[in-house]
Amino acid sequence: MPEATAYKVLTSAQMTELESGIFKGAPVDLADGYIHLSTAAQLQETLEKHFAGQEGLWLAAVDLEALGDAVRWEESRGGQLFPHIYADLPLSAVTAYSELHYEEDGALRLPVTG
Repeated sequence: MPEATAYKVLTSAQMTELESGIFKGAPVDLADGYIHLSTAAQLQETLEKHFAGQEGLWLAAVDLEALGDAVRWEESRGGQLFPHIYADLPLSAVTAYSELHYEEDGALRLPVTG
């Protein structure tokens, strides 16, 4: 069964948009017609490939079950299945968010609730 939580990497400006209630997508999302997400296992590669050298990034944990049929798992990089949202991302489907942070051991810290 696909994972229930996926992650969206956001710039500070995009995070502000999401906090206002609805995120319509980053430029690449708008161009492709869906919002790109990554699973926890895919996130580091996504950051290295698409966000290298950028600062001020945020991670939003998205409850895929809350989005229902708007989520499609589709083949992408290296044949992996990635979750894509064919709708706007409402803040109500975000379970947690935080600034992008790495632990001392280099591990990516995922946002958690509470």
